[in-house]
Formats: sequence, structure tokens, C-alpha cells
Amino acid sequence: MLDKVVIANRGEIALRILRACKELGIKTVAVHSTADKNLKHVLLADETICIGKPSAMDSYLNIPAIITAAEVTDAVAIHPGYGFLAENADFAEQVEKSGFAFIGPKAESIRLMGDKVSAIKAMKAAGVPCVPGSDGPLTDDAAANLAHGKRIGYPVIIKASGGGGGRGMRVVRSEEDLVEAIQMTKSEARSTFNNDMVYMEKFLENPRHVEVQIMADGQGCAIHLGERDCSMQRRHQKVVEEAPAPGITPEMRAKIGERCCNACIKINYRGAGTFEFLYENGEFYFIEMNTRIQVEHTITEMVTGVDLVKEQLRIAAGQPLSYTQEDIKISGHAIECRINAEDPRSFIPSPGKITRFHPPGGLGVRWDSHIYADYSVPPHYDSMIGKLITWGDNRDVAIARMRNALSELVIDGIRTNIALHQDILSDQGFINGGANIHYLEKKLSELE
Repeated sequence: MLDKVVIANRGEIALRILRACKELGIKTVAVHSTADKNLKHVLLADETICIGKPSAMDSYLNIPAIITAAEVTDAVAIHPGYGFLAENADFAEQVEKSGFAFIGPKAESIRLMGDKVSAIKAMKAAGVPCVPGSDGPLTDDAAANLAHGKRIGYPVIIKASGGGGGRGMRVVRSEEDLVEAIQMTKSEARSTFNNDMVYMEKFLENPRHVEVQIMADGQGCAIHLGERDCSMQRRHQKVVEEAPAPGITPEMRAKIGERCCNACIKINYRGAGTFEFLYENGEFYFIEMNTRIQVEHTITEMVTGVDLVKEQLRIAAGQPLSYTQEDIKISGHAIECRINAEDPRSFIPSPGKITRFHPPGGLGVRWDSHIYADYSVPPHYDSMIGKLITWGDNRDVAIARMRNALSELVIDGIRTNIALHQDILSDQGFINGGANIHYLEKKLSELE
């Protein structure tokens, strides 16, 4: 096992990593900015090193400072957590070139999956389902374009290759409108982006966001640990997550999970990873892979009983997977609410001192957070200050426990989004299950 690990992150994920290290008998080094000297994991770590000023660029994104901290403390590995440098291939490469273990995938895997074009190409080669498309630019051959549309199935979307920000796109719902729509989009793309190249994809109108958790040891073995539904989003940011995803059958789970595992073996993937899909009408469509531990890994842990962070540490130490696919059983249902220091309506961040704090408790309740009474939330980083997780032997029980837990959670002195979560957990659309990725945004717009 690893002897000493540098935790190159902050907040709740840093505390989560520290706890896993302690269980495995691994010594810990907490690197921190000047603003974070009173973080809980910093106070609990075996050693601490200040690596810079409050700005992330001067601290948590400062690669030389983090590697130097590992050198001066005789650490053997660095865990990046999520965010910051977790999916930075150059960082992973520099860590390993400096003689330390990077607790995550190899740099080449991060690069491969960080480029969406190369990622989709790799996934197609591995048999992972992707959004059907023209697989290249459209020409002026109307017959060929109509053939693409028929093969893909309507509605389709014509996209400008040089587009962005929601511009340069046109949805086509019938074959009769396709040729004219392509010409109009090409014309608009030429005048707007000085590039008339366009391509075609299947248009998914009301998809859900369903992701598959995998773990691979880089030694030819990979397992999946079921899926999560992360469709409750605001501005593409996840708010509430749950596992398993409503409506996904064991047969569907096994099929998509096996394909993800095969892809990991094919690209020689190592560590934790998440395959993110759009899911609509019973079909999965790959969109990207996150090459790190996810914020919402907790709900997978609750329904499988597998400690994903400890498994990351074991794999980084060169050990094979502790589990086979047959060992993984989905039990019950889990929900996670991301608790942020922000106004529940305007979503404006609310840093400041927490004057009173009381966490919830009871059977099936988990609270992952670094905050405590008299802790001051700094204004320099992401507003998430905790994750509230509940488990039940079915979804109804998990929802009931989450409602109770939210009512018990007390965080005074700053604004939080607890009220937003209470609204969501009482919303009939959420209670029914299977809401699409636009549901919460639409609900918030109606409230405004």
C-alpha cells in the first residue's frame, strides 16, 4: 500500500480522501492556500504545507508547488480529487515523471478522453453507443444528405462546424425540410463564422442525463458499479443526483455497463471513471467521459457498499481490483443534494462565517462536508459546502429521508440552497422520476 499521499484539493473531497487514507493506514499531507488554513482536513492531516495565496492559480492550480510539497514531505503519491488539476493530463504526466504515483488515469487516457472528437471516435471503435450523425461534413449532394437523414431518423439537427454558444444550429423535423435547412444553415455559417462547413446529428428533444460509474485497474480488468441519474440540472450544473436511475432495468444496466468496461480495457484505462450519456426512448448516447472521481460518487457507494476512493488508492499502489463484476449488487436507492453557499433564488454566492451549524442524522443519512460552526466560507472557490445523501431500501424511502434530513440541516450566518432542494423533493415531477435535463430549468423559470 502507499505510504504517504499528498491531497491536492480542498473542501469536502479533500476530507473524503483523508478519511479513506486513514482507514488504509496511509499518512496524509494537506496542501492548502492561505485562505484554507482552517479547513477540517488541514487540521486533521499528518502534515500540512501552504502552497500559495487564495487564488486557485496561485495555489491549487500551481503544479510546481504541489510537486515540491510531495518532494519535501517524502510522499509517494498525489490524489487530485475532482476539479482543479484532476483532469489535467500535463499535471498527471509531470507527477509521474517526478517519481510519484498519480492517483488517477494515465496522462494519455486523460488526453484521449478530454478531446470530444477523439473520445467519440474511441468509443465508437469500442462499441459504446454515440449520438448518430453524418460522421463528417455534409456536401451539396442532396441525395446523400437525404440518405443521412433517413438513416439517422428525424428530428435531426444541422450544426455549423465553426458554431458555438447556441448559434449555427437548425432543427429539422421532416425530410421535406432537410435540403433547404442545410442550405440556410450553410449560408448563415458562412456569414457568421466565415466557415460554411456543417454536419448532421440526431436531435434529442427531452433526454435524461444518465452516467455509468466504472473502475479499472489498468491490468486488463474493469467493472461497472451501476448508473446514476443526474438530470436535475441548472445551467448544465448538477443539483440533485440519484442511483439507480429510475426506469433503467437490470438488463439495460448490464448491457451498457459491459460496453463501458470493454472500452476501458481497450484503451487500457486505470482508476475511477464515469461515462456520461444522454438517455432518450430507451437508448443511451455517449457524450463524454470524466477521468476522475465524481462529486456524486457517494450515491454509488451507498447502493453498492464499495468505497470508491479506497479502491482508487489500491489501484494507484499497483493492486488489482478488489471486486469482480459478480460481486457488485445494487441495493436500495440513494439520493444526493448538493448544498451550496448561495441564495436559493438568485443563486448569488454567499460566502461568510457560519454562526450555527447542525448536521442531520438518522438511519440512512450521510453528510459529507468540511464545514463547522465558526468556519468562514471563503469567496475564492466553488460555492458547494456539503453533500447530503440519503439511502432507503426503495426510492420512496430515500425521498422521505431526504425531506427529513433537509428539515434538520441548520446552517446559519450565510445563505444556502436548502430551500431549493426542499422544493425539488416536494415537486411531483421529481417524485414521479425520469424528468429530463430541461425540467428544473423550466421549473425555475416558471417560479421567476
